[in-house]
Amino acid sequence: MKGDRSLKTTINRRKKPHWLKMPTMGNHSAGEVRKILSRMDLNTVCDEARCPNRGYCYQRGTATFLLLGSTCTRNCAYCAIEKNVSSPPLPDPSEPARIAEASAAMKLTYVVLTSVTRDDLPHGGAEHFAETVSELRKAIEGVRVEVLTPDFAGDETALRTIARCRPDVFNHNLETVRRLFPALRPIASYDQSLHVLKRFSEMSPGIPTKSGIMVGLGENESDVVETLHDLRKNGVSLLTIGQYLQPTSDHIPVSRYLEPGEFVHWEETALEMGFAGVASGALVRSSFHADILAENK
Repeated sequence: MKGDRSLKTTINRRKKPHWLKMPTMGNHSAGEVRKILSRMDLNTVCDEARCPNRGYCYQRGTATFLLLGSTCTRNCAYCAIEKNVSSPPLPDPSEPARIAEASAAMKLTYVVLTSVTRDDLPHGGAEHFAETVSELRKAIEGVRVEVLTPDFAGDETALRTIARCRPDVFNHNLETVRRLFPALRPIASYDQSLHVLKRFSEMSPGIPTKSGIMVGLGENESDVVETLHDLRKNGVSLLTIGQYLQPTSDHIPVSRYLEPGEFVHWEETALEMGFAGVASGALVRSSFHADILAENK
């Protein structure tokens, strides 16, 4: 069985178009980032989600920190992060300080924090986000922090906790269109994710709200248009659109690979709808060049 899975994965890789190959796995600078992350025993979504850009981003000296461990309590059909719905490990209380120390060592001025979803924790672990933001601001003068949060099961207390720590950007990914949502995100809810985005923008009107979707999962044009309208109606001003890539043969397969011109079309369409900033491309991910996208307020 293991051999068959490896063969399927190889076949899938051969089908990828040439524009889906990031040109670098990283140079000496990327190696230094990896050393810091290893020394501080930190998780990144870059590695855990098998992001194709991780070598490039590490080379830039950036990484997206993954809070609350590396085990998720959700079972989304597209995600490579390890799942353990019943008994994930307890969060490490020293993690916020270690992330701040690593960020200072990496000389970061813009830090992106995300997490696995932890439905087992009080308020989804929102306080852990807030503590990490606080540690970062103590460690790095003038640092800007973007938080990419789960939906916290719609918990208003969790959202208020995040609002009180005043991130520079609040990001929560819708991930896919309404029609495909139940099959791809069976424990989550399209409308609940929209509510999270809307409520945060109402709580913190001066903070940009951001979201992202993947394409190539079986959506059609009207699905995407509907989704973009829904995001705008619920307070989202920053948007990312990227190509879904199947992490392993155990995950939902790619429906199709979009041509580069299609990503240009969706960027132009989103800007016409009123989004302040849009990053749309085959290799775009939620935190790819997040510091640059955040300048569009």
